[in-house]
Amino acid sequence: MSPSPSSSRTETIHDSNSSSSTNNRTSNSPNDGQHENRPSTPKSLLLTHASHITWNYFPLTMSTLSLSVLLSNQPFTFPSLLTLGTILFVTGLVLFVLLTFAILIRFYTHPGAFANSLHHPTESFFVGSWWVSVALLLNCIQSYGVPSSGPWLVTAMEVLFWVFIGAAILVAVFQYHVIYERESLSIQDALPAWILPAYPFLVTGNLAGAIVASQAQEAGLRIWIAGLTVQGLGWMLAIWMYSVYLARLISGTLPEEGGRPGMYVAVGPAAYTSAALASLGSTSKNLLPNSHFAQSLSSTLALPPTTIAAITATLGLLAAIFTFLIAFFFFLLSTLSILRGVRKMSFTLNWWAFIFPNAGMTIALLAIAEQLGSKGMQGVGAGATVVLVGMWFFVAGSHILAVVRGGTAGLVPWVGGVNGEGRGRGKARKRGRRGEREVDD
Repeated sequence: MSPSPSSSRTETIHDSNSSSSTNNRTSNSPNDGQHENRPSTPKSLLLTHASHITWNYFPLTMSTLSLSVLLSNQPFTFPSLLTLGTILFVTGLVLFVLLTFAILIRFYTHPGAFANSLHHPTESFFVGSWWVSVALLLNCIQSYGVPSSGPWLVTAMEVLFWVFIGAAILVAVFQYHVIYERESLSIQDALPAWILPAYPFLVTGNLAGAIVASQAQEAGLRIWIAGLTVQGLGWMLAIWMYSVYLARLISGTLPEEGGRPGMYVAVGPAAYTSAALASLGSTSKNLLPNSHFAQSLSSTLALPPTTIAAITATLGLLAAIFTFLIAFFFFLLSTLSILRGVRKMSFTLNWWAFIFPNAGMTIALLAIAEQLGSKGMQGVGAGATVVLVGMWFFVAGSHILAVVRGGTAGLVPWVGGVNGEGRGRGKARKRGRRGEREVDD
């Protein structure tokens, strides 16, 4: 497309396009030759930074909030632990609000940017990370807010849970439909990030397990059933994506070194499903005995309702143990791949995947350990939590350093880092650009 006033508002996604974006703004200035000598104003700096915020930034909030949820599930507590968890909760909330505000500025100042982000071959999959952050925020509110608030927050959590489930289903169906319709992606480029549109489902079961404890009997049972159902949907979608990802690893190559931390995303589906099964199974002991479900089975099987609830809890625990090892397998595979290429790695937004999938695996480990009564497993989970807290500070420091080195635009190499690869995406990118021109025109 030739330069024109309308093309100056074309969406900028690649970091390398920052110079062309500057040229477009310069061409609209009455004094083109003097633009570079003008001092940057706070407004112009804000717009410049916001133009580079993509959906790929929200794993930052996923990691921060998942770590806060993990701290609320610790078996060995002390006063400072609650303080640290609350600080991470507030930090995650602030980051979520700031990033949401920034991406809204980007969409407002670049017409067509929102539509393009929904079918871009890399960014589109990360739309789900915004919704995962919402689910984790609700989990944090339940953990840190409900115990110190009145019954109004319990009712609000029930309403927000149902709103979230409805929105997550609509977004996931729409997101995958847009990707299927607009993109043609090669299996040689398959990545765990392709699971992200379904990730909101994968954290819903654990959210439901946390919420039902404070709900009334009927409301809690409805949330329990919905959490189990939606978790099953997310798990089945993840299994299908697992098959595509493993087919890529068998027939192709590993991601390039810079993108290998993103392999940890494959840990999350099995990890959060394991945590959900353990949590929902545990809550069934108090929830099911007085339910119509247990009463009906009691008559059919000639067993007391408490036994029905105990069987359900046992099945949940066994399924959680069964699923946990799948997460651990992908953890080991990802770790070995990263160690093999660690010397060639540089910071990308993929590094935040060091935190949130592994936080889910640790939550699952602690939930299983609690039901088994294993102090050793609880100690391993506590040790893993310490490592993840340290890793969060390391990744946050690396992110800040990358922004500082990026200059006034605060650039982070997200495009090369989303999947760390540049091969085999020509067709998908071509369609993405054509779709953008259709929007712009």
